[in-house]
Amino acid sequence: MIAYEIYVKSFKDSNGDGIGDINGIISELDYLKKLGVGALWLTPCYKSPQADNGYDIADYYSIDPAYGTMEDMDRLIAEAKKKDIRIIMDMVFNHTSEENQWFKDSRSGRDSEKSDWYIWADPKEDGSAPNNWRSIFGGSAWEYDDTRGQYYLHTFLKEQPDLNWENPEVRKAIIDVVNFWIKKGVGGFRMDAITYIKKPKGFPDGKPDAGDGMVAIHNMTANTEGILDFLHEFRAKVQDPSDIITVGEANGVSAKELPEWVGPDGVFDMVFEFNHVCIDLEDECNWCKTRDWTLKDLKALFTASQKSTLETGGWYPVFLENHDQPRSINRYLSEDADRVAGGKALATLLLTMRGTPFIMQGEELGYVNVKWPSIDLYDDISTKNHYKFVIQEGFTEEEALKGVHQFSRDSSRTPMQWDDTDNAGFTTGKPWLPVYDDYKEYNVATETEDDNSILNCYLSIAELRKKHPELVNGDYQELLPEDEHLFAYNRKSEEGESTVLINLSTKRASYDDTLVKDKELIFCSNGKNIKGILEPLQAVIFSNH
Repeated sequence: MIAYEIYVKSFKDSNGDGIGDINGIISELDYLKKLGVGALWLTPCYKSPQADNGYDIADYYSIDPAYGTMEDMDRLIAEAKKKDIRIIMDMVFNHTSEENQWFKDSRSGRDSEKSDWYIWADPKEDGSAPNNWRSIFGGSAWEYDDTRGQYYLHTFLKEQPDLNWENPEVRKAIIDVVNFWIKKGVGGFRMDAITYIKKPKGFPDGKPDAGDGMVAIHNMTANTEGILDFLHEFRAKVQDPSDIITVGEANGVSAKELPEWVGPDGVFDMVFEFNHVCIDLEDECNWCKTRDWTLKDLKALFTASQKSTLETGGWYPVFLENHDQPRSINRYLSEDADRVAGGKALATLLLTMRGTPFIMQGEELGYVNVKWPSIDLYDDISTKNHYKFVIQEGFTEEEALKGVHQFSRDSSRTPMQWDDTDNAGFTTGKPWLPVYDDYKEYNVATETEDDNSILNCYLSIAELRKKHPELVNGDYQELLPEDEHLFAYNRKSEEGESTVLINLSTKRASYDDTLVKDKELIFCSNGKNIKGILEPLQAVIFSNH
């Protein structure tokens, strides 16, 4: 199975208001099926004031009018099921919107029935915040509320107050929400920011990590001891009694900890861990602290995760991009890399590693980071806050904007490019976020007709996965771990064995052709196979059947 992430707001607009919607998704189910997709992960489309593009949920039981109606969602679930495609809903349970009725009740007074459904704390003696935690989006993670005379905790925006998972009534309410959607026919859930739901007792101060005297809340709360107790309860009451897929967003979980999260003794079917997508950052919450890395480093991270999940009977979600990450062509390849060749090389990696590949919309077309000339052109609140933070830390506006170009979440959220007409066929109105200016060349219609396109590379490998089951279910064995140019590995099962060789550098690289002895070439990204040689950014697959 291949999974595909849809950023609902940007996928396809069916009514000309400039915002993607559920009916737009329904209209393109055939495209997704052709791509080999068996599961669609939808970013939140619940009722929301959109402070963080839907990750601030006001009502878990309603569809936001911008995206359609509950009847539209019922139809999407039904139409997708006809094509053997599961709908995976994004569930945000670390926090809600401040407009959620639960929070309105909680902030109404300390005697409210939901008083402790959220995390409240008294000010320090001087009236300041309870501790020095910095929210992931910048600034204090605490917001003062006049009505209660207390601060509430928000890991993200102040409009996103954190739920108190210590309260069993909160956990029951969460389980009720999930069961509602299971009855609707949803096939699974992606659990957003799930590693933050447990907080350390006493809310201790942390050692400042920047000039503002604060510490990243991620470093204080991610994967706090005791979190798995909550999640085992969730699994027992939601997952075990039903036929659903669960995927946890597990930033803060190391490869050696994966067996506690996935597999027979884990809490989810799969978890997204972020070691490889944060390879260029010392601190994933701080763009100021970048670091150099090598291909050996990247391969070691993938292999550690593969080894950990394989040995414990777990399963791995392979991903290079998502709605919170920059585009992989910019992250993993050098600046002089050819875009098409590089996109094909990364496609080969994504679709042939052991696990379920997750494609971020547009990734199959070779999207790159947007580089708008002014911060005012960006929409993402996290991007804008990081830009301000970097300047406060002493960087120039030019340096801060360079960081925006490198890391902004807007790069993965620009509208889907369907053709070369106005607004790339995304909408007949004004798009909520500008269509990137490369849409004339990089779009579904154009790439479908171009045999040499990145899209057709994805389609080719998707077909290979059907004919060579070892590329889906086979074991993973890394080859050439010390090689600075090639990412090479074997995929082996009872059905056969395939060897994958990918040159992720912009230099020609050689390999010992005995690695593919008695195997037949079944895929070549550039159509030019030279024995023992890979051209820059070339990928090949050999198989013995």
